[in-house]
Amino acid sequence: MSNRHTDGSAGDANYGVIGTNYTQYRQPDPHIAAFIWSALGDAKTVLNVGAGAGSYEPTDRVVTAVEPSASMRAQRPARLPVAIDAVAEKLPFDDKSFDGSMTTFSVHQWPDLKAGLAEMRRVTRGPVAVLSCDPDELHRSWLQVYAPEMIAVEASRYPSLASISEALGGTVEIRPVPIPLHCTDGFSEGYYGRPERLLDPGARRANSAWSFVDPSIGERFVEELGRDLKHGSWDKRYGALRTQPFFEGSLRLIVSMP
Repeated sequence: MSNRHTDGSAGDANYGVIGTNYTQYRQPDPHIAAFIWSALGDAKTVLNVGAGAGSYEPTDRVVTAVEPSASMRAQRPARLPVAIDAVAEKLPFDDKSFDGSMTTFSVHQWPDLKAGLAEMRRVTRGPVAVLSCDPDELHRSWLQVYAPEMIAVEASRYPSLASISEALGGTVEIRPVPIPLHCTDGFSEGYYGRPERLLDPGARRANSAWSFVDPSIGERFVEELGRDLKHGSWDKRYGALRTQPFFEGSLRLIVSMP
């Protein structure tokens, strides 16, 4: 595809810039992984599109990974297969090459959602599993109060669940995915009960939405959240989240069967 970033990133985010130390903050969470692997059923061969550093790839199946960003491919652990440099909209595989396919936290970055999901459906015999966020539910996080600009950016980037379902076709099921308190995958809602973590610039950098807002927004966020944590204002309003086992936010698993 044209208009790829210097490191090959093919979506709206430049992982050559924001992907530094990505895996330090974004590790697959076992609870979330169980949802994805269950959706793949008995698929023995699995395609992972927008595979990044390999989060959520099942290790008990034959996985083929596709990732356009050289920065992210370089962060894949040695135990995982080397990722192919390709994009969702033009997958280099024959029809029905895989038993199942998956993509996680990726579709909101694709230039052509419909084409990318059609390609996944084309090369997949069985289930296609898409882990994404419902843009209509992002406001449920306390981040809506502290960083409304960032949430607005995220809501504008994530495709609607209806558009994902329509592009996938077949029989579609949308499954809410509760987020565990000690989520090891540091996407924004993953810190719902651990707000201090988001004062770390690396944690914010590992969430691409922050790269689309002015740096002053991040500076204000750190100042206001840091102040409210110090003086107890955050805990007075949201403190129950610190011990809440799960947060039912925007995370969804969309599963299509042909």
